[in-house]
Amino acid sequence: MRREYPDSPVASVGAVIFCGEDVLLVRRRNEPSKDLWGLPGGVVKLGERVEDAIVREVEEETNILVKPLRLLAVLDNIRRDDDGQIRFHYILTEFRCAVVEGELRASTNASDARWIAVTDLDLLKMSRMARGLIMRVAEEEGILR
Repeated sequence: MRREYPDSPVASVGAVIFCGEDVLLVRRRNEPSKDLWGLPGGVVKLGERVEDAIVREVEEETNILVKPLRLLAVLDNIRRDDDGQIRFHYILTEFRCAVVEGELRASTNASDARWIAVTDLDLLKMSRMARGLIMRVAEEEGILR
């Protein structure tokens, strides 16, 4: 499966995970969001359920085992090159997850992983889509007062 200039959209997952007023974020090591902070997650493997993919991806990137609580959103992330060709197209299935266990440590395609205060998100280089989703969920759950 080609991720860059794909023949069809790539199914992927992301997790919104809070600890108090902090959210778990990773700094991406690879394109299309290299060096940006974002939600832990990644590509769904063939034959894998999205609920299993989010657990696997979060653990691979952060060493944290999670449990999916609810589906938050299904979003498109489409990026075109300078000629207008579709360079990346991900369909993102976003879950609200809870920590089960683990000690935070970045690995695989995350160059860093941290708990970051929701109030500090504007200080980070991250996508508006990820920031907006985090803020929406934080407001819905009363994390922001």
